[in-house]
Amino acid sequence: MKKNVYVHTFGCQMNVYDSDRMTAMLAGYGYSPIDRAEQADLIIVNTCSIREKAAQKAFSQLGRYRKLKIQNPKLIIAMGGCIAQQEAEEVFKRAPYLDLVFGTQNINRLPEFIRVLEETGGRIANVTPEAAYLASLDEPLAPSSSSVSAFVTIMQGCDNYCSFCVVPYLRGREASRKKASIVREIREMVARGVREVTLLGQNVNSYGRKEGAASFRDLLEEIAAIEGLRRIRFTTSHPRDLSDEVIELFGSMGELCRHIHLPVQSGSDRILSLMNRGYRLEDYLALIAKLRAASPEISITSDMIVGFPGEEDQDFSATLDLMDRVRFDGLFSFKYSERQGTAAVALPGKVGERIKGDRLRTLQSLQERHTWEKNRSWEGRLVEVLVERVSENNSEDLTGRTSTNRVVNFKGDPELIGSLVDVLIIRAYLHSLRGEISDDFVKSPDAALRCIPCHCGVPKSTPHSS
Repeated sequence: MKKNVYVHTFGCQMNVYDSDRMTAMLAGYGYSPIDRAEQADLIIVNTCSIREKAAQKAFSQLGRYRKLKIQNPKLIIAMGGCIAQQEAEEVFKRAPYLDLVFGTQNINRLPEFIRVLEETGGRIANVTPEAAYLASLDEPLAPSSSSVSAFVTIMQGCDNYCSFCVVPYLRGREASRKKASIVREIREMVARGVREVTLLGQNVNSYGRKEGAASFRDLLEEIAAIEGLRRIRFTTSHPRDLSDEVIELFGSMGELCRHIHLPVQSGSDRILSLMNRGYRLEDYLALIAKLRAASPEISITSDMIVGFPGEEDQDFSATLDLMDRVRFDGLFSFKYSERQGTAAVALPGKVGERIKGDRLRTLQSLQERHTWEKNRSWEGRLVEVLVERVSENNSEDLTGRTSTNRVVNFKGDPELIGSLVDVLIIRAYLHSLRGEISDDFVKSPDAALRCIPCHCGVPKSTPHSS
C-alpha cells in the first residue's frame, strides 16, 4: 500500500540536507514525498532551535498539524532536529499528540522508529547521540528529487563553543566524513544531473583536522576534479580557521564559486571576546583583505548579532563602522536570542528588547544600502549564470545564480536548466538581478550550450568573476 510523507523543514541548510536524507531513507520503506500535508500518512517537522523565533514557528506549525491528526487518527506526526534533541520530554508536554521525537544524530534510525509505531503504536522519544550517525552519511541513498544543485554534509558538530551557540551541545563534537565517501556521493549526484554542490558543516574549515587525514583544501581539489561538476560552494566558515591555503583557491580554482559566507557576529573586540569567537577585529579584516586580493570581486556575506549581553552604544557603533569598512554583499542579522545551556545566559548586562529592535533596524537599513550599491554595480555587465529552474514568480522566466551567489532572472528556454549561460544584466534590485541571455550562444548538436568569448574581456578558459 502506498504511503505518503510530508517533511516541514525549519532552519539552516544542514536541516535541509537532513530532511532530504530522511525522505530518501523513507522511500526505501515505501513512503513517497508529497507537497501537501493534508495527504500525508507521516508528517515530520525538522526543527531548529538556534533562535527563539524558529522554535516558536515550529510549535505553531505543529498545532496546525494536530487538526489533521484529529481527522485521521492513524496519521503519524514526528519531530526531529535541534528542538527535539534539546527538549524531548518538554516537547511531548507541549504537543501530546506527537508520536515520535528523535534527535539530530538518530536520523539513520528513522525507518526503524516508523516501523515500530506502525506495528505497536504508542510514542517514541530517542535523542541519545548515536556514533553510527556519521557513518550512516556514507550509505548510498536513492535521490529524493532531481536538482541542478545539491547539499553534501562533509562533517558534523563543532568544537568552538561560542558563548551564544547551542550547536556543540545538540550536534556534538566535530567529526569529519572520509574524503573517499564524500567524493563518491558527489560523483553519484553528478551522474544524476547535479552541476553544483554546496559542502556543509558547522565549520567546514576544520574538516579533517581531528582525524589528521585530508585537509579541507585536499577535499576541495579532489571534488573539483570530478568530471561534469561545474561549481563548488561551501558553508559555514569560521574566521578563526580559514587558512591561506583555502583563500588562495578563490583565485586559482575555476570550479570554486567566488562567494564566501564568513560570520563575524560583531565589530567590537570586547563583544567578540565575550562571544568566545577566538579572533579580534584586525584578524577578521586581514582575512577580508586576503580574500579580495585572491579574488577582487569575491562576494562576502556574514552574520551579525545585535544586543548581545554587555553590548553598549560604542560596541554597536564599532559594528556599524565594520560594515562601512567591509561593505558586505549580504548579511544575516539577528537580535540576540538567549538559549538555555549556553555560556552567554550567565553574562550580565542584558540589553532590552526595544534597544535590540532599534539597533537591528539601523543595521539592516545600512546593509540594504550596501547591498543595493553592490547589485547596481553589475548593471551593464555580462555574467555567467548556472540555470537552476523555472522562476516561481513567472513561468516565462528562468532563474539561476552567478558565481558570486546573486540571483538572476531572465527569459529563456527551460532546456537551458543545468547549463552555464552568459547573461547581460539590465537591471538591479535589492534581492536579485534582471538579465537577458547574450546573443553569443550557439547550440551544439548534443544540446549543450557553447559560449563564444563574451564581451567581458575574460578568455573562456578563465573563470568569470561574476
